[in-house]
Amino acid sequence: MTRPFRFGVTMMTPSAGDEWRKKCRRAEELGYDVILVADHLGMPAPFPALVAAAEATERPRVGTFVLNAGFWNPVLLAREVATADALTGGRLELGLGTGYVKSEFDAAGLPWPTAGARLSHLARTIEELDRLLASTEHRPEPRQRPRPPLLVGGNGDRVLKVIAEHADIAAFTGTRTVPGDPDGKLAVLTAEAVDERVAAYQRFAAGRSAPAELNLLIQVVEETRDRRATLRPSLGRVPHLTEDEALEVPILLLGTVRQMADQLRAQRERYGFSYIAVLEQSLEAFGPVIEELRGE
Repeated sequence: MTRPFRFGVTMMTPSAGDEWRKKCRRAEELGYDVILVADHLGMPAPFPALVAAAEATERPRVGTFVLNAGFWNPVLLAREVATADALTGGRLELGLGTGYVKSEFDAAGLPWPTAGARLSHLARTIEELDRLLASTEHRPEPRQRPRPPLLVGGNGDRVLKVIAEHADIAAFTGTRTVPGDPDGKLAVLTAEAVDERVAAYQRFAAGRSAPAELNLLIQVVEETRDRRATLRPSLGRVPHLTEDEALEVPILLLGTVRQMADQLRAQRERYGFSYIAVLEQSLEAFGPVIEELRGE
């Protein structure tokens, strides 16, 4: 079954109250279905930012994209989630990940666990949230039952197994972390590598009673009539890719509005990605693409 498109924008720039509300209202005007906030130091604190976004808008849902589970105690996080869900009128979507930027753990004075330990903490966090938020005795109570929809992001086999078991929305970044880089530098995956990762997820999810929604985070959106000319100045950032391979990368959206819409249609057919998120820097540029795809 082909899912209809949904569109989200990840807000990353700290803003004063009036400016923040104005940005969120603009996202609603452009047709975004979800207003998202990341969980990185130097960016807005997720939960107050999302409550303010919901107060400034009427239609969009709001979500974390994604919380760094390593920053959170599960019991305290359950309180935050339930409160935010109640204050937003049941519009919250909860996104979680393991955390991948060592320098942020260092800055926060937190130990840097191994990849396996971070994954284990993510799994425990999800299990505790499920237990706590589903309980009729938990206070505060979430508006959505048994809990807000859960999005989990990642690429490795171990995290994909967790996603397959627990997540309502499976998020794919189209990148991988560069081993040993303390700032969480990301390397772009080829179209074929994304094929392989989605196929791995589908194997792990074969026993699910209902399929998850599949999400992709687009890193670059640029309207152009010459895709190759627009891409060439950036090829130095992806030295492992040829020009043709870079043009096929799912997280790069280059072309006319019609070409970008056609690319997303093709990627939904190829990979199953129906929930498309972009970064704040692409808020305006992606608006016409949303209009082109609305209702599909």
